[in-house]
Amino acid sequence: MSHQQNQRPNPDDRSDNVEKLQNMVQDTIQNIEASHETMQFASEDEKQKIKAKNARREESIQAMRQEIKDEYHDQQDR
Repeated sequence: MSHQQNQRPNPDDRSDNVEKLQNMVQDTIQNIEASHETMQFASEDEKQKIKAKNARREESIQAMRQEIKDEYHDQQDR
């Protein structure tokens, strides 16, 4: 038997997805807050880049919150 035949994919354990997503949201919020402090010392060009990045972070937060809702509902249906 070859090595590849012995390998099996890991089971899809989604039981802690809500918690992981909530942690990701918190981390992203902390990054936004830290960037506000950085902006105090940034040039105008850097400030614009930070603002653009924060806008993308806000979009990510909204997407993660929607995914949290979806995961939560999926867990309730099991």
